[in-house]
Amino acid sequence: MRFEITLDCPDPGALATFWAAAVHAERIEPDEPDGRYVTVHPPAGDGVCPIVLQRVPEPKQGKSRVHLDVYVDDLEAETDRLVALGATPVGPGPFAESGESWVVLADPAGNEFCVCRR
Repeated sequence: MRFEITLDCPDPGALATFWAAAVHAERIEPDEPDGRYVTVHPPAGDGVCPIVLQRVPEPKQGKSRVHLDVYVDDLEAETDRLVALGATPVGPGPFAESGESWVVLADPAGNEFCVCRR
């Protein structure tokens, strides 16, 4: 069995640049000659799956029902790095619950994701 996470966006190539840097990707792979899909392959490891970026014409509306959680050792440093790459903070954060803390960010296309302290 294989899993992928697919994010809708207006420009898969541009968003692939952000996500490749965000997850330290091994490679970026256009899936279609017209650039409708681009796959970002993070380094292999436990629980890692490709991120597929899919071109859609409509803008994101409302809260995402599914989002990525990115686990890191240094929450503040990683949040700063992702913001420098083009992510935008969502809400006041950091948040804490059940012994975990996290910050909610949005990628350049508005897809929300959490950066969580490992």
